[in-house]
Amino acid sequence: MVKVKTSKAPSLRFLFAHPAHLIACGFGSGLSPFAPGTAGTLLAWATFPLLQAWMDGRELLAFLLACYAIGVIAVQRTGQDLGVTDHGSIVWDEIVPFWLVLFFCPTGVVWQAVAFLGFRFFDIVKPQPARFFDEKVKNGFGVMADDLVAGAYTVLMLVLLQHGWARYFA
Repeated sequence: MVKVKTSKAPSLRFLFAHPAHLIACGFGSGLSPFAPGTAGTLLAWATFPLLQAWMDGRELLAFLLACYAIGVIAVQRTGQDLGVTDHGSIVWDEIVPFWLVLFFCPTGVVWQAVAFLGFRFFDIVKPQPARFFDEKVKNGFGVMADDLVAGAYTVLMLVLLQHGWARYFA
């Protein structure tokens, strides 16, 4: 096993040293030297049409639930091996929640672009309870949960935009 105790991006050797590393690092997208979280989210956006083509709605939701559960374990293992619970190269926590956002996203590339920008915003800003998970729950579940919350905020934003946000605040 290859252990890295640094915040630098891990090597390809580390990526392939354990299946958990490959998953948690988004099949290599987390090794991006610039904005790995954004790279992971872009990977999710690029691969979502493939998932939709292979599965109906129920199968896709079951797949996403399985990916989330596997992600908790893979992220936990990878964080331990890197010595940093939420290392920047760990991007599975962006991929799975963004797939879920895209599942609920209205049809069209413009809506998907709005979803992408919204998700990245909420992932970076971390409104509560995302901040709680990010700051207080230092394990695979916490890493995955803060991005799930960002995804929920993104879906809420999309619903409000799609249905005319003003009527919800009048």
